[in-house]
Amino acid sequence: MTDILIFILLAIVIVAFSILAVTSKHVIRSAVYLLFVLLGTAGLYLMLNYHFLFAVQIAVYAGGIMVLFIMAIFLTHQPGENVRKKTNWKIVSSSLLSITGIALCGYIIVKNINRIATFARGEEIDMQNIGMAMMGTEKYQYLLPFEVISVLLLACIVGAIMIARKDKEEEKHDHIKTRIEELKDKSENNKENKI
Repeated sequence: MTDILIFILLAIVIVAFSILAVTSKHVIRSAVYLLFVLLGTAGLYLMLNYHFLFAVQIAVYAGGIMVLFIMAIFLTHQPGENVRKKTNWKIVSSSLLSITGIALCGYIIVKNINRIATFARGEEIDMQNIGMAMMGTEKYQYLLPFEVISVLLLACIVGAIMIARKDKEEEKHDHIKTRIEELKDKSENNKENKI
C-alpha cells in the first residue's frame, strides 16, 4: 500500500513540475522545475530497486545535465527576461500534438500493462552486466552511442559559447556606435556654441 502511495506522490510531482517547466515564462524557473522532474524520475528508479539507475539519474541528469542547461541559459539569454508570448497557431498546434502524444502513450501503456508489471517485478540487474552493456563494443552494447552523445553535448556547449560571444560582440559594437554618435553630437554642439 505504501508503494502505491509513494508512486502516486512521485507521479503527481513529475506531472505537476513537467507542466510548470513547459508553461513557465521564466527560463531559470523552467530549468529548476525540470530538475524536480528528474529527481522524481530518480525516485521511481529507487522504487523499482534499480539503484544504479537511481545514482546515474541523480549524478548525470540532475547534476551534470542541469548544470549544463543552466550554464547555457546564462550564456545565451538574460535569465530574468520573460519568454516572448507565442502566436495562437503555435499554441493550437502544440496542444494538438501534445494531446495526440498523450493518447498514443496511453494506448501503448494500456496494451502493454501486463508486460510492464511482469518486467518491473524482476530482480535488480547485476552491476557487472550493466557495465559490460554500457562499455562493450559488441552487438547490443552501447560504447559507440555513449561516445556520440558526449560529442553531441560538447558541440552544444561550443555552440552556446559561440552564440553568447556573438551577442556580446554585437552589444559591444552597438555601445561603440552609440558612443561615437554621442561624441559627434557633442562636437557639433561645441561648434555651434563657438559660432
